[in-house]
This record gives sequence, C-alpha cells and structure tokens, in this order.
Amino acid sequence: MQIEILSKEELLQFKSELIQEIKQAIKSDDAPAKQWLRSSEVRTLLKISSGTLQNLRIKGILPYEKIGGIFYYAYSDIVQLLGEIGNS
Repeated sequence: MQIEILSKEELLQFKSELIQEIKQAIKSDDAPAKQWLRSSEVRTLLKISSGTLQNLRIKGILPYEKIGGIFYYAYSDIVQLLGEIGNS
C-alpha cells in the first residue's frame, strides 16, 4: 500500500473543485423546480449520506421543516449553504 502526502494547497484546491462541481450539479437542468425537497432528494442532489444530512440538521447548518415525520428542506437554503461553503 502506497501512502501519499498532500499539501494544504492541494487539499484547498480539491475543496474548491468539489464545491464547483456541486454548484454545477445544482444549476444544471436536472435541478428540481420544486421549492421544498424531501431528505432523499437533498441526499441525491448533494451526493451525501443520510448520516451527513442528519448531522447538518443537528448542527443547525441546514434549516428544515418537519411535517408528519417527513423532513423538508428549502431549495434556496441548500443553494445558500453551498454559497457559504464556497466563500469559506
């Protein structure tokens, strides 16, 4: 097994590229026209696990509404979150 050491600059570049890819995925024609998304739609859109989405809820990073046991997320909040991540 070969171990590769990455520099901080390489990690920052990777972060920037990843954020750009996520933003492009959201802006693409596949982006939902709906104002509110269910958990499964958010996970697919952001390509994250259910545990990661739960952590975003628990930490208050991604606002949500819970109606009848179903979590709903505003599409605008997801876009805003990605903008904040890209600016950090």
